Amino acid sequence: MRSIHAAAIQLHSGTDKASNLAAASTLVREAAAAGAELVALPEVFSWRGRLDEEAGHAEPIPGPTSETMSALARECGIHLVAGSLLERAEGAERPFNTSVLFGPDGKALAAYRKIHLFDIDIPGRVTMRESASRDRGREVITAETELGRIGMAICYDLRFPELFRRMSEAGAEIIVMPSAFTRPTGHAHWEPLVRARAIENQCFVIAPNQFGASGGGVDNYGNSLLVDPWGKVLARGADEGAGFVMALLEAEVLERVRRELPCLEHRRLET
Repeated sequence: MRSIHAAAIQLHSGTDKASNLAAASTLVREAAAAGAELVALPEVFSWRGRLDEEAGHAEPIPGPTSETMSALARECGIHLVAGSLLERAEGAERPFNTSVLFGPDGKALAAYRKIHLFDIDIPGRVTMRESASRDRGREVITAETELGRIGMAICYDLRFPELFRRMSEAGAEIIVMPSAFTRPTGHAHWEPLVRARAIENQCFVIAPNQFGASGGGVDNYGNSLLVDPWGKVLARGADEGAGFVMALLEAEVLERVRRELPCLEHRRLET
């Protein structure tokens, strides 16, 4: 990879898709104007509401939202990770939660469908069952770009280190993880897990997050993060508030960490 400025955008997306896209586009333009070459939006950035209403808001890829993001990447001349959106795919019973990486020419370089679905029940705090409304992906995705090799994950994937190891084995140097991490679990686990995935795979992790209550009543944690391969937090968003955080991802840091502590070469067990 080469050294780049990267930005994680934090949003409070709701059920008005046009408003969400306008807010996202404004912040992407601002991040690009500030010098970001790689910009990432959070999970379900274009529509965030009740799980039982998701199918009605899903759309194909290519489709209106992905084409808007393609044009935005081309306009700004950046690599853009279009967070995630609900993808209606032929032959699938339920929508996929899909993240798309666009190049500076607007071309879709990769698309990742979220593998791990968030089915939990913490009484009195948070209850969700994504598998009731979404289908799951089955492919580990990385993409070679002029910035470096980028791996793709989404939110709950963070808890499954084997996915990140697979991306590392495929050569990932930067992992982008759009999220809508809940506030109760975020307080306890968000930063430790993001830093752990960066440390154990010796890569940069960009983790843009939603904040505040969604249209479905789920409260998200904010605190978007950029973390380096040593586990150092390079930039952090606030608990509340839309905006972006940006940091320089230094190629020399990645090279030095992997050279001085070559644990990826010392692995003895297969994933």
